[in-house]
Amino acid sequence: MGQKDQEFLKRLLATFRVEAEEHLSAISSGLIELEKVSSPERRMELIETVFREAHSLKGAARSVNLAGIESTCQSLEGLFARLKAHEVSLSPELFDQLHHMADRLGALLSDSASEVARSDGSRPQIPDTPEVARTPLSQSGPQGSQRIERDSLLTSGTGPRLPSEGVADPRHFADATGLSPTLRVPISKVDSLLRQAEEFIPAKATAVQRIVELREIGASLVSWKKEWRRVRPQARAIPKSLNGGHRSNGESRSSKGQAATPSQIAKVFAFLERNESSLHWVENKLTVLARRLENDRRVLDRRVDDFVEDMKHIATVPFSTLLESFPKLVRELCRDCAKAADLTIAGSEIEADRRILEEMKDPLMHLVRNCIDHGIETPRQRKARGKPLRATITITISPKSAGKVEIVVADDGAGVDVQKVRAAAVKLGVVSLDDAQQMDEQQATPLIFKSGISTSPIITEVSGRGLGLAIVQEKAEKVGGSVSVETQLGIGTTFRLLLPLTLARFRGVLVRVGENLFVLPTTHVQRVLRVGMDEIRSAENRKTIQVDGQAASAVRLGDVLGIVQGNTASDPKPKVPVVVLAWAGEQIAFLVDEILEEREVLVKSLGRQLLRVHNIAGATLLGTGKVLPVLNVADLMRSAISMTPGTAIHEAEELPKSILVAEDSITARTLLKNILESAGYRVKTAIDGAEALRVLAGESFDLVVSDVEMPRMSGFDLTAKIRADKRLSSLPVVLVTALDSRQDRERGVDVGANAYLVKSSFDQGNLLEVVRRLI
Repeated sequence: MGQKDQEFLKRLLATFRVEAEEHLSAISSGLIELEKVSSPERRMELIETVFREAHSLKGAARSVNLAGIESTCQSLEGLFARLKAHEVSLSPELFDQLHHMADRLGALLSDSASEVARSDGSRPQIPDTPEVARTPLSQSGPQGSQRIERDSLLTSGTGPRLPSEGVADPRHFADATGLSPTLRVPISKVDSLLRQAEEFIPAKATAVQRIVELREIGASLVSWKKEWRRVRPQARAIPKSLNGGHRSNGESRSSKGQAATPSQIAKVFAFLERNESSLHWVENKLTVLARRLENDRRVLDRRVDDFVEDMKHIATVPFSTLLESFPKLVRELCRDCAKAADLTIAGSEIEADRRILEEMKDPLMHLVRNCIDHGIETPRQRKARGKPLRATITITISPKSAGKVEIVVADDGAGVDVQKVRAAAVKLGVVSLDDAQQMDEQQATPLIFKSGISTSPIITEVSGRGLGLAIVQEKAEKVGGSVSVETQLGIGTTFRLLLPLTLARFRGVLVRVGENLFVLPTTHVQRVLRVGMDEIRSAENRKTIQVDGQAASAVRLGDVLGIVQGNTASDPKPKVPVVVLAWAGEQIAFLVDEILEEREVLVKSLGRQLLRVHNIAGATLLGTGKVLPVLNVADLMRSAISMTPGTAIHEAEELPKSILVAEDSITARTLLKNILESAGYRVKTAIDGAEALRVLAGESFDLVVSDVEMPRMSGFDLTAKIRADKRLSSLPVVLVTALDSRQDRERGVDVGANAYLVKSSFDQGNLLEVVRRLI
């Protein structure tokens, strides 16, 4: 195969992948809806839809010789043919099989992506799947019809052919009636084009700066003209005085010491006269040029704004592209947790910057997982509480003002126990016991976003570490958004994410601190004002000012950023500028030296070398070419709060924590001991649960790590006896076992284990993280 044919084959495979993803998405969403509908008419419509999608995907895979995908689609198509003929009926087991086949198609499609990059001209082939291809359902069509259908794809043209018996079906490139109305553009090209479009934004600021510079030149010329008008009468009188007196006093002489003649002086003043005329001409030219530049700037502003806006529309995608896999995620999580829930999505047609959607995919999955794992109850519990057996999870997207969008994730589950949140926060050292007791529910609920805080009774590989919601908050703040939570015990929980629709472009307030300039995002600026030094009060060693009738903490922005400003106590200014920032329900007044202006800015990252700089979100470029830091409001608020008295946490040095390991396998026991000792813990071992209980009777430990299946006494029994002992009842227990069924995990919760780790997915970092979390 020649180089030209190879390139065609690579493009063909890339085209197939895009088409196949659309078919697969339609198959998956059809299966999810088919499992929910009760109307026989709608059910048959969905069966027909999925049948056609599988058939189309099979034909496309056959045209590029991807036999694994083709045979799986053949099996899926055969099964739906039997459903249409009422030869089989829908059941939970059948739906599990159908979803497994869809997952298999997704895996095969991912494998085919590697074929796109091949350049050796070898046949793009994915190994067949015996467990699917050999099932009786794959024999649903006569071999003769398959042969005829395949032969119909062959052509006798001179164009490039695939290395085997099939070629690309031209129907996959364009509709028979004309070109497709949809243009598929590679994401890499869109990203590059968007970056280029956004680079026009600094050009607008540069144009403004050039106009300012021209006006300064014009002002200088005006000043020179006024000065010349003042001295021109005296200059005209000089020739007359020199004509009468240069011989007597000898004050006017040439460079050779001889007196300048009147004609020479006249020539000098004639030059000055011509100079005045030339400067007048330059002045007129500059005036015209400045007027034209002003017009050009208006045109440039309009065109850049339109261009960037259009490019943003190209780079925006609907939320549906992010959420299309969530119904299946909910189904699988409910199956694993033995719960039942329906997912409702509203507003998925709203579009946002693809980069924001990519950043928020994991946080939204965390929230949905949190709803199912921690929020909604089991059907038996819901029945006892008078609730519908199937819970409801809703994801609602709605536009907000100022280019923002709100995502609401809500469930009608058990809600969050705020008392447990307070206790976890105190145990972790996030707040003191006195502060926690003084918090009402509205103040204490946001503590669940602190890293390490969890109300789950047990830690597993995917739940209970208290990291999920901390990640949600971190990701939201990274894109310039915020997250809040509302909960009612026994009623449900609602998470609200407020996000921008685009990342790079926003309005900012320029402030000066000493000789340094900074940009604060306008979206977080609640107010700007000037206050007198006598208006800054002291309350409990904190500086406060009155903002709209309420006291707000006041700090110097320079102090938060660590900028040395010398003696600020004797500031002679009667009033100081203040920027009031609001974030996560809090407001703090930051004192600055000057508030310059509000302008549109383009925020740029600091590069790979500076991925995360405290208090700094990025940088922007002024029209003068000066680079200014864009401040991270969330970091500033945290830094300001940490500066206030009474909030710093001082940790005393402690002796190494002691851990008891109960494990009957000498290999596993040695491995666990080495891992924990390498991390700085003191470790003692026991060969089974009975010996571990005997050791605990005579010594004190901070944590127990135990296997489950052991002679004489299992890990479950050991944990139960520890919980029954008043002296040991609060001792953390981590079960590390090969038993990974849901029943085993539930039994671990019932006996009182704090964590349940499965050996098949064991990772020493995972174990150490859990240990640090518990002690």
